[in-house]
Amino acid sequence: MAELWPGLGGPTISYISRPPSKRWRRAWPRKLVILGSTGSIGQSALAVVESKREDFCIIGLSCARNVKRLAAQAERFRPSFLGVLDAAAAYRLKRLLPKGYSPCILEGHDGYAALASLPDAATVLSAQVGSAGLAGTLAAALAGKVICLANKESLVLAGDLVRAICKRTHAVILPVDSEHNAIFQCLAGRGQEAASLVLTASGGPFLGKTKEELHNVTVEQALKHPTWRMGTKISIDSATLMNKGLEILEAFHLYGVDPSRIRVLIHPQSVVHSLVELTDGSLLAQMGAADMRLTLAHCLLWPRCEPAGAVPLNPAQAGALTFHEPDTQTFSCLTLARRALKQRGGLNIVMNAANEAAVELFLQGRIRFADIPRLIEAAMWAHTTDEPGAPLSPPLTAKRFPALTREVHLLQQRIERLDRQSRNVVNNMANDGEQQK
Repeated sequence: MAELWPGLGGPTISYISRPPSKRWRRAWPRKLVILGSTGSIGQSALAVVESKREDFCIIGLSCARNVKRLAAQAERFRPSFLGVLDAAAAYRLKRLLPKGYSPCILEGHDGYAALASLPDAATVLSAQVGSAGLAGTLAAALAGKVICLANKESLVLAGDLVRAICKRTHAVILPVDSEHNAIFQCLAGRGQEAASLVLTASGGPFLGKTKEELHNVTVEQALKHPTWRMGTKISIDSATLMNKGLEILEAFHLYGVDPSRIRVLIHPQSVVHSLVELTDGSLLAQMGAADMRLTLAHCLLWPRCEPAGAVPLNPAQAGALTFHEPDTQTFSCLTLARRALKQRGGLNIVMNAANEAAVELFLQGRIRFADIPRLIEAAMWAHTTDEPGAPLSPPLTAKRFPALTREVHLLQQRIERLDRQSRNVVNNMANDGEQQK
């Protein structure tokens, strides 16, 4: 089924990994680990698994602190391994599990990494929220897994590194994000005929608002996405358009395409999930219901195409479909993301960390919605690098696997240090602002 894969090696598209092996494609049921099983993506994935029980065997599930939901999932699917954030969460989880069921409970980021690299699991769904998902994604890539990637931050933070690991270990990336899954499908078999990639964005709950109107919006208003039902953090990112900014970086790393060939269009109806413009001027669009079970089934069952519970889109009932350019003056996060991609030198890490810190502060009621892009930009200006234009992660040099693993871990620690520093910058600026009130 290699003909269904996007382009490899350029000159236009150079996808991040090669296709899964014939052995993986033929091995059923698929043995699956889900990192972040209690979040919205994880729950949708388990709904797909539930609809195709004969096709999957759940090896491991994980959460951060929602142990009540994880215990219910574990009781239903009986995986041999579970992962939680810390010892306190592990203690609470043990008390919730039914008698006679004693899975191995792994703790912390090292536990998530161990879960992602379990020998029995050939497929890993990376669905943890934010930068916390990086450790699991890297561990799965080092272990040569087929990674169904929902955690876009893994590529935002370390896309060059993930690509390099995939080349060395033959790990595979299948994109779960609705926009990148749409592009993946449009490019299948004809990647080198692409002229540009067009990411669509709903515009979020504040589409058409001015900067002044955004000054006093509430958390509740920001969380009310008009077309998708998503987790808290991604809902705020959608409201600021930072989610689309992150997807620009994700597109660059997934498809190896020049940033000038990545466009964003506002499409409020969320029916067209993305488009690919071909060299002859024609456009390929992928359309469907706003239901993540569609993209999850595409990845988890690849290359099979089968129903997995999502209601099919009826074009006759979709109504008018509209598209227009984004308002980058009001929603400046798109501009900040393009700047981070152009300048490199760790600015992508600073931007992502500043965004996560600012979103958390907004959710706590400590800053205004309009402060989110302001704090991100301030953190980016505060960052200095000796190598503008270069990735923070240099090319991998280790020849043998143990040395490769050590090298990757050192680079991961470097990313994590810059992440922590950037969060501190944002929190200190927010504290200073509170003291001046």
